[in-house]
Amino acid sequence: MNQAYFISGIDTDAGKTYCTAWLAKKLIDEGHSVITQKFIQTGCKDSSEDIEAHRRLTGQPMQPEDLDGTTAPLIYTHPCSPQLAARIDGRDIPLEIIDRSTRILLEKYDRVLIEGAGGLMVPITDTMFTIDYVASRELPLVLVVHGGLGSINHIVLSLEAIKKRGIVLHSLLYNRYFDSDPLIAADTHGFIERYIAREFPDTPIYDVPAMRQ
Repeated sequence: MNQAYFISGIDTDAGKTYCTAWLAKKLIDEGHSVITQKFIQTGCKDSSEDIEAHRRLTGQPMQPEDLDGTTAPLIYTHPCSPQLAARIDGRDIPLEIIDRSTRILLEKYDRVLIEGAGGLMVPITDTMFTIDYVASRELPLVLVVHGGLGSINHIVLSLEAIKKRGIVLHSLLYNRYFDSDPLIAADTHGFIERYIAREFPDTPIYDVPAMRQ
């Protein structure tokens, strides 16, 4: 069955774009037809820089759905949270447009990876957060984590929010890019493995190698 997945991170700079591309390539190599979608793009004008990065990192050209805006239907100019970016641009955030784009993509591809904007608690409006969108659409979630200093706090807070809302945690992508301190990285990785084994025993953890410069 065709399925969309939402990819979020424990913070803004967790490496979601790179990890989304890594997962897309993994699924393509497993024989799936895959496309990535950007939930809400901020800090751009006419096209999504994250979608462009996905194609570059997976070695693909821009797709027809990229060129007609289906993969990034909502783009705002200021690099900030969606609710602020929309206010600056004097526009709304019509979530039904995102839903429609996902449905269109699922008609052609059996896996659609929706990269979020920032972390799970990034506000879409004053009363709605990204995690609320994920929960209301019943999207399986892929969480990008890393072993940088302070990451355990962000990881556990994110996982508790996911469990509270009954969201299916599809997988964790552990981004090795941040493993600058081997001791902290090893401890964090071990802690995550033990926590996931207790709280989300059916959820796999995938190590994502550091991006080559």
